[in-house]
Amino acid sequence: MSALAIAIPYVLFVWWFSTGTVLFLVGSSSRHGALLKAGTVILFVASLVGLATSSQATSTAGAFCVFACAILLWGAIEISLLAGWITGPRPEACPRDCSGVDRLWFALQAIAYHEFALIATAGLIFAVTRDAPNQLGWWTFLALLVLRQSAKINLFLGVRTLNDELLPAQVSFLRSYFARRPINALFPWSVTLATAAAAFLALAAIAAHSSFDALCYSLLAALVALGALEHWFMVLPVPVADLWRWSVRKPVAEAVPAIEPVERPRLSVIPGGAATVRAVAPKSAAFLARQRLEEQFRQAYREQKAVAEAGLSAPRSETRQRAPIEQTDGRAP
Repeated sequence: MSALAIAIPYVLFVWWFSTGTVLFLVGSSSRHGALLKAGTVILFVASLVGLATSSQATSTAGAFCVFACAILLWGAIEISLLAGWITGPRPEACPRDCSGVDRLWFALQAIAYHEFALIATAGLIFAVTRDAPNQLGWWTFLALLVLRQSAKINLFLGVRTLNDELLPAQVSFLRSYFARRPINALFPWSVTLATAAAAFLALAAIAAHSSFDALCYSLLAALVALGALEHWFMVLPVPVADLWRWSVRKPVAEAVPAIEPVERPRLSVIPGGAATVRAVAPKSAAFLARQRLEEQFRQAYREQKAVAEAGLSAPRSETRQRAPIEQTDGRAP
């Protein structure tokens, strides 16, 4: 029981902190891509070497070190996926209205390279720890692999809560392969087997004959139990994504240029104005209609002005013609 009491908070912290750290690093990949790639490669190699070395020790420190190295290896591969470096031959969104078989084929193509990387890493871990007395690293990575594959399949088949808010923009196309349904036929089997495995490992930890075996079984039991809990999060309305809000960088707001107020168009009679407008304005249908309206307005304005000028000039001419007649009439006897 003492081993379980130590393992449970340790695994909880590693699960929470490692997930948040991966999301934080992936969020900086757009600005520090080359540095993050180099750091991920170094992390992968260092974790593999540390796992191979610490797997030779059957002590409490060796168990914790092997477990941590396996988690770091998993984290390095997850960074390569979430940053969009290792995805698949078809890193695109799922086409709409495709059949179930085509959707499955497109989903496999979207993450095929990542799945191969996971299998290859599992093979490397098995190779470097095959004859080692401490096999916790191999079993830890294998448990992560099985639990994650189960989660991916359940997301593909459909669950109530997707919890995809924290999915980075680099792999946002993966959302199109998730389905939202109340439950699917695989889910009850997934949670039942995961819960049974966690219970079996917990019983093995209690019945272990050495403190090292008890610690190894306890770490595995806590890890598998967390995997079962993650499955339950898919069908329960629990905002589990809030646990890692601290690790997501807020997108920098793009500078929006100030929009100057658009001056309302004015109609004025300017010599050569129509020709100038034709030279600079695009000859769209709306532009041509507006131009015809302006021409009609100008024509009406010219005609009205001509009529007004004609009306003013007519009385003046009549006055000039009557003036001499009135003078002549005045001189008559």
